[in-house]
Amino acid sequence: MKPETSSSPDPKRFEVSKATLWFDRFMGWAIRFGGIGVILAVFGIFYFIGKEVVPLFKPGEVIETTSASSGTRPLILGVDEWGKLPFFYSGGQTVIFIDGESGARSELQIPGLEGLNVTATSYDPVSRRVALGLEDGRVGSFLVEYKRAFENGEAKGVEPKITAEPWFEMKAGEGAIMDLSYGDGGGSRVIAVKRGSGETQTVEMLRLGLKGGLIGGKKLSLLDEIDVTPQINGEVALMRASQNGEMVLIASDAGEISYFLVNSDGASKRQSFSPFAGGKLAQMDFLFGGVSAILTAEDGTQQQWSLYRAEGQSERLFGMTQEFPNVGEGHKVFAKSQRNRTFLAGSGRELSIRHSTSGAVRWEGEVDIDPAKAILDAKGESFWIASESGEARKFAVKDHHPDAGFKAFFGKVWYEGGDGPVYQWQSTGGTDDFEAKLSLIPLIFGSLKGTAYALIFSIPIALLAAVFSAAFLPPNVKRVVKPTMEIMSSLPSVVLGFLAGLWLAPILDDRVPSVMMIILIVPSTALLVGYLWCRMPLAFRNRFEGGAEWMIVIPFLALAGFIAWWSGPMIERIFFVYTDPNTGEKIADFSLWWPQVTGTNFEQRNSLVLGFIMGFAVIPVIFTIAEDALSNVPKNLTAAAAALGANRWQVVWTVMLPVASSGIFSALMIGFGRAVGETMVMVMATGNTPIMEWNLFSGMRTLAANIAVELPEAPVGSTHYRTLFLGAVVLFAMTFVMNTIAEILRQRLREKNKVV
Repeated sequence: MKPETSSSPDPKRFEVSKATLWFDRFMGWAIRFGGIGVILAVFGIFYFIGKEVVPLFKPGEVIETTSASSGTRPLILGVDEWGKLPFFYSGGQTVIFIDGESGARSELQIPGLEGLNVTATSYDPVSRRVALGLEDGRVGSFLVEYKRAFENGEAKGVEPKITAEPWFEMKAGEGAIMDLSYGDGGGSRVIAVKRGSGETQTVEMLRLGLKGGLIGGKKLSLLDEIDVTPQINGEVALMRASQNGEMVLIASDAGEISYFLVNSDGASKRQSFSPFAGGKLAQMDFLFGGVSAILTAEDGTQQQWSLYRAEGQSERLFGMTQEFPNVGEGHKVFAKSQRNRTFLAGSGRELSIRHSTSGAVRWEGEVDIDPAKAILDAKGESFWIASESGEARKFAVKDHHPDAGFKAFFGKVWYEGGDGPVYQWQSTGGTDDFEAKLSLIPLIFGSLKGTAYALIFSIPIALLAAVFSAAFLPPNVKRVVKPTMEIMSSLPSVVLGFLAGLWLAPILDDRVPSVMMIILIVPSTALLVGYLWCRMPLAFRNRFEGGAEWMIVIPFLALAGFIAWWSGPMIERIFFVYTDPNTGEKIADFSLWWPQVTGTNFEQRNSLVLGFIMGFAVIPVIFTIAEDALSNVPKNLTAAAAALGANRWQVVWTVMLPVASSGIFSALMIGFGRAVGETMVMVMATGNTPIMEWNLFSGMRTLAANIAVELPEAPVGSTHYRTLFLGAVVLFAMTFVMNTIAEILRQRLREKNKVV
C-alpha cells in the first residue's frame, strides 16, 4: 500500500493582497515625501534666517531723484522731515522754498527784518532754527516750521511757516556780528558770538532762559553775557554750540580748539586741544546728541573727538575716539543725521555717508554739481545738496542698518561717552540720542561661561553615577535608580529657573562658605570611607552583596554634608572678614569680603547658582546616554577580564570605559548642547546681565536667553530684530562646529576601541 503523499501547496497562499500592496506603496511614497518635506523645511528655515540677517551686511545705496534751482546763493540750506520741501536762505528778508516734486518756487517773509543788514548766520537742523547776527550788533533767530497738508484724509504736500524769535542787544561793545552759533537745550540756551576781527575781535557767550510768572506765560530773555575773548588764542575761525545748550567749541586759525562749559556759574574754559597738530580746520560740527564733534582739516583728514572721562580724570574732556578716511581737498561739506550717528561728508564733488561709531563708510560717490551746502532730512531717508549758484539735487538714501557691520557685532567699538573700545550689548535706552550697542561677543562669552559652569558641576556627577550604575549597582536597585534619573530630565526648565532664582539663590547668598566646605569635605569623606572599606577584613565585606556598599557610604556622606553645612559660618568668621573702609568695623560676610579682596562683583544670582540648578537639567541627559553605552559593553569582555583576575574597578577602567568611550563622548556633547541652548534657567538664575568675566559670583547673558527675552519686543525689520536672528545663526554655528568636532573625535574613538 502506497503511503499518502501530501498535496502541493496552494500558490495563492504566497500571494499578497492588493490592499497590502497599495498600503505598502502608499507608505513608501509617504516616507519619501516626508523626507523631502523635512529637507525643504530645513532649507526654508535657512532661507528665512538668511533673509533677515543678510541686510545687516549690505552697504548703503544712494539714488538721485530730483533736481531744482533756487536761483540764489544758499547761506543756509534746510529741509522738512520728509525731504520734500527744502528752503534756501541767502541772508535777506525772505526764505525761498522749492517743491521737490514739481519744482514750484514760493517765498515767505521773515518778520522784523525790514531795513536790517544780516552779517552772520548759522543753522540748527534739529530744531530748524536759523540764527542771525546783524550789522548793528544784535542777534536773533527764526524757526522754519512745517506741517502736513491733508485733503480727504490723504497727504497732499507740506506747508511751511516762519516764526520769528526775540532779538537781543548785547550790552558790552559795539560792532557787527561776524559769526555766531545757537545751542538750544530747552531750559538752557546759549549763543556764541564773534564781533570784529584781529586785534578788535571779541567773543562772547549769551546765556538765554525763560522768565516770567504763571500769568501771561514765560518769555525768552537774556540772562547773562560773558566775555571770553582773553581766553581765546588767535583769530576765531569756527564756532559751534552744542545741542544741549551747555557747551561751545571755538577753533582758532592756528588749529587750536577751546572747549567752554556754559551754565549758571558763567562760561568756564575746560580744555584746549589741537586735533591736527596745528593744521587749520575746514569744518567742525557736533553730531546728534552733542557729545561728539566731527573735525575736518583742510587737507581732508577727518577725526571724531568725544567727551569721555579718561583714567585719572575727574571730569569728561574731549579726546580723539575715531579716525575716518581722508575726504580729499577742496570745499568741505557736512550734514549730520538727526536720528543716529551717521553723517554726510565730502570735498568737491566726492561725497560719502559715514558712521561715526564704527568708522565705516556706508556709501561714497560723485555728484554732478559742486556742493556748497548739504542737509539730511530728519528721517535719514534722503539728502539735498546745493551749489553756490542755487542748483540743488535730492538723493534718496537706502541704508536701513548703518550701525551694523562685522566690527559692530564682533569687534571692539568705542561708543560715545565710553572711556575706550569695548565689547558691549545694550540694545535699548531711555533717550532719543541713545546709541544701540550690539556686540555679540558678551553673549557668546556668556553662553560659553554658563555652559562651562553647568558642565563642571554636572559632568563628574553624571559620569560617576553612570559608571556606578552600570558596573557596581545591584540590578534590583538599578531598576529603580535609572528610571528615576530619566524622569528628572522631564522637569520643565521654567520650574528649575523659578527654584533657582527664588529659593536656591537666597540660600547660597548667605551660605557660600558652607558650599565650599561641602565641596571639600563630602568627596574627601567618600574617598576615606572607600579606603577604610578596602582595608576591612574580607570575611566582613563578603557579608554584603556586590554593589551594596553604597548603603555603608550614604550615612557617612550625609553626616559629612551636615557637618560641612553647619561649619560654614564658623569658617566665614575666621577667613572671610570684611573691613569697613569708613569705620574700620569688621564684618564676617563673604558677599562683602569677595568684592573687597578680588575687586569683582558678588551677585545673588550668579554662576554658582546656575551650576547647581543646571545639573538637574544636564545630569539626566549625560547619565542616561553614558549608562547605556557602559551597559552595552559585551558581557564576554568584562567576564574575560574578571576571569583573568581583574577586580571590578580594573574591569571598568581597562575594558568598559575604552569600549564605551565613543558613547560617553556623545553623552557629553549632547549635554553640552542641552546646556548651551538652555533659556529659562539662564534668564532666571543668573540675572541676565551681559558682562564678560569668569567670576563665579557674577551673572551672564547667553545668546539663547537674549533671543527669548528681546525678540518679542524688537520692531520687525529693525537692526535690533535682525541682530537677534544673527545671534541665532551664531548659536547654530557654535553648536554645529562643536558637534562636528565631537563626531570626528567620536568616530576616531570608535575605530580605536572597536570590538572585533
